[in-house]
Amino acid sequence: MALKKTLTIAGSDTSGGAGIAADLKTFQEHETYGMTALTTIVTMDPETWSHGVNPIPLEVVDAQLETALSISPDAIKTGMLPSEEVIERSKNAYLNSNAKHFVIDPVMVCKGDDEVLNPGLVDAMVEHLLPHATVVTPNLFEAGQLAGYKTPKTLDDAKKCAEVIHEKGAQHVIIKGGSEIEGDKAADVYYDGSEFHMLTSDKIDASYNHGAGCTFAAAITANLANGLTPLEAIQNAKAFVTSAIKNGWKMNEHVGVVRHGAYNSVEKIDVKDETI
Repeated sequence: MALKKTLTIAGSDTSGGAGIAADLKTFQEHETYGMTALTTIVTMDPETWSHGVNPIPLEVVDAQLETALSISPDAIKTGMLPSEEVIERSKNAYLNSNAKHFVIDPVMVCKGDDEVLNPGLVDAMVEHLLPHATVVTPNLFEAGQLAGYKTPKTLDDAKKCAEVIHEKGAQHVIIKGGSEIEGDKAADVYYDGSEFHMLTSDKIDASYNHGAGCTFAAAITANLANGLTPLEAIQNAKAFVTSAIKNGWKMNEHVGVVRHGAYNSVEKIDVKDETI
């Protein structure tokens, strides 16, 4: 039986925990055929783990997209997009494909950093990506940036950001609140333009969470390709990534990584869905 095909347009994390490495591992765990269009190569200083972001030449990005689109992906996701030009190319790749779904992981910083890679990228994401997004998966900081608000700290703040992001074109918004939203659960806020859902799981030690955001978005992408509805895709992806974080491990003195195969081989996590 032929597998559904999933394409990630994202950066390469040399340490293997995030970016296209996380995406491909997640695609494999979901029984989809993963393809890549590499936008950056991210390296880490072994002493400080500070990041070096090295963009791929645009003509090489173009050639990769041409190759991938010739194989007809069923769903496409984005990750780290280093320039407005690459953001626009990603939009065009989706529009020129037969893919039914476009998942936007609006990466704005590298894990451990706190500055937007390029402030102009936020405007480009809003202009080029949100109007075509099946699902967009911002964390709290990214949600605030996309909505033009401060970083949400409460459930009501997250709901307001979700409404604004939906108004800007995204069909389905899932804001990753995790352990930073008030309450005793790890909570994410979902909005589809008509109703809100709060997806919750038990809070866990999130020390080993490198690659969690990429993994979550990739799981949604694979689930959509395999025929789940957006809400079902998100619910399953939250369970998948929560198990990956809970069963993660310390890679070195700087970072702990998620275990991509945990949901299928170690334990399945329960996620509660509540309409709010």
